[in-house]
Amino acid sequence: MALTDPLGDMLTRIRNGQQAKKDSVLSPASKLRARVLEVLQREGYIRGYTEDATGLHPQLRIELKYFEGEPAIKHVARVSKPGRRVYSGSKELPVVRNGLGITIVSTPRGVLSDAEARAANVGGEVLAEVF
Repeated sequence: MALTDPLGDMLTRIRNGQQAKKDSVLSPASKLRARVLEVLQREGYIRGYTEDATGLHPQLRIELKYFEGEPAIKHVARVSKPGRRVYSGSKELPVVRNGLGITIVSTPRGVLSDAEARAANVGGEVLAEVF
């Protein structure tokens, strides 16, 4: 069965893995997913990720992060969905929890957090929000 929203699937795997207190989760590999994971790692929401190409299809092993037994990611949600794309200019990027969370944005300069996109003065598709 084909996935209609691969990025939403990866975010759901992360959410479910943290609820089950897993150390890591697997997700099929793609360039977009890897770029989103780079942003999550830079911002400190995951410990890291590695590409696992041992099987038939390459996979990403996502190392989840916990702080005193609680997941580092309290909330992760897809904003722009296949049925309704959401775009925003650099001045109108949404602020999550008064700056305590981040918005992940796909820009012409790559996948960036909202703070990086504002600093580079670029807008784009709002992929997800995390806090």
